[in-house]
Amino acid sequence: MLSLARRPGQKIRIGENIILIVREIRGRQVKIGIEAPANVRVLREEIYEEIAAANAAASLETEAPAALLEALGR
Repeated sequence: MLSLARRPGQKIRIGENIILIVREIRGRQVKIGIEAPANVRVLREEIYEEIAAANAAASLETEAPAALLEALGR
């Protein structure tokens, strides 16, 4: 993992198309701006984890009926 120290207004570039901007530092909270192409999904980690868990649960639900149909020989 790369760790960088930045001050408000300073930027970090990732590849050609993504820029992180330190907007504000207040106590233990850092506000970051993200400039990225529309086709790049930008999610907070906790939201990403919720989506991944929901997708995993949904895939289990769709596998159960398929297994039941297979057991019935259909």
